[in-house]
Amino acid sequence: MAQRVQAIDDPKGIADLGNIEPERPRIYCVVGLGNPGSRYENTPHNLGFLVVDRLAERNGIKVRNREGVTLTGVGRICGREAILAKPQTFMNRSGMSVKALFESRKLTNRDLIVVYDDIDLPWTALRVKKKGSSGGHNGMKSIIAEVGTDWFARVRVGIHPGHEVQDTATYDLAPFERGLREGLDEMLTYTAEAIEFIIADGAIQAMTKFNRRAKGLKDEEE
Repeated sequence: MAQRVQAIDDPKGIADLGNIEPERPRIYCVVGLGNPGSRYENTPHNLGFLVVDRLAERNGIKVRNREGVTLTGVGRICGREAILAKPQTFMNRSGMSVKALFESRKLTNRDLIVVYDDIDLPWTALRVKKKGSSGGHNGMKSIIAEVGTDWFARVRVGIHPGHEVQDTATYDLAPFERGLREGLDEMLTYTAEAIEFIIADGAIQAMTKFNRRAKGLKDEEE
C-alpha cells in the first residue's frame, strides 16, 4: 500500500471554537479540481479549473509549469506566496496529484485550499469550510484518501441547475447550460474573491462573508 503524506490534525479543537484561526501557512496551495483536455473545458465538473484560471488572471500568475502530474503557477495573492494547481490526473485520481505536490513542495494539509463543483448546491451557491467529508465527490474522496485527513479548507461551488438532473455524470461533463452560462462570470469572480479572502484573513472569516445560498440571497453561516 502506498504511504500517505503526513497529515496535521486539529489537536486543540479549533474547528469547534468557530472564531479562532490556526497558525497561518508559509505558503498557500490552491488546488482546483477538473479534468484535463479541451473536451471538458467548459463543463460544470471543471469549475475548479475555471476558478484557478480566474485567480491566475486576477493576480498575474501563469499556470503553465508542469510538476509531475500537475500544472502549477507560483505568485503572490494578497501579499502571501501561493501555488495555483490544476491536477492533470482526471478527477477520480486528484489525490495522486496533490500527494506528489505535497511531497515535492513539503506542504501539509494546513497549506491546502481545494475548490470544486458540488451538485448538491444550487447554481451560484457557495460554501467555505475548514474540514468535512467528501460529500460523494470523487475528486475529494481521492484527496482525503491520499492526504490522510479531511482537515483542510475547501470551497464548494454549487452547480445544480434548478431542474431535475436525471443523469448526474452526463450533466457534469456536458457543456454549461445556457442559463448557467449567463451567471458563470459572476460566479468565477465571486469564488476567486472568496479564496483571496481566505488567504488574506482566514477561512473562518470567509465563511461569514462569502457563504451564500445562491446569488442575491442573504449570506448564511454554515
